[in-house]
Amino acid sequence: MAQQQKGSKPRHVPQRTCIACRKVAGKRNLIRIVRTEQGVEVDPTGKKAGRGAYLHPNQTCWQAMLTGNRLAQALRTNVSPDNRRVLEAFMASLPVQEEIEDEQSGPLAQAST
Repeated sequence: MAQQQKGSKPRHVPQRTCIACRKVAGKRNLIRIVRTEQGVEVDPTGKKAGRGAYLHPNQTCWQAMLTGNRLAQALRTNVSPDNRRVLEAFMASLPVQEEIEDEQSGPLAQAST
């Protein structure tokens, strides 16, 4: 039997969906928000225990998430006013709009213009 060369198979990149804009991106390109026993908090490492939801690192997606009920639905919990203030403070540190690379934007984006 022939042996496969190491590195011939592309590395698997975990994909997650932003709860605000519903676009799929690599897990490392998104910010995770997690439901813990203490409430809802930002998880910069992406490894905290608890139910999580993902957002793009820009204010547009965060504003959409905070104005609607999307976070409460995704985490299956109620977001307290204190938790909401913490998330709003974190949102203020993010850029207003960041270019979101979408793997499907190639031929479809060119056809629509």
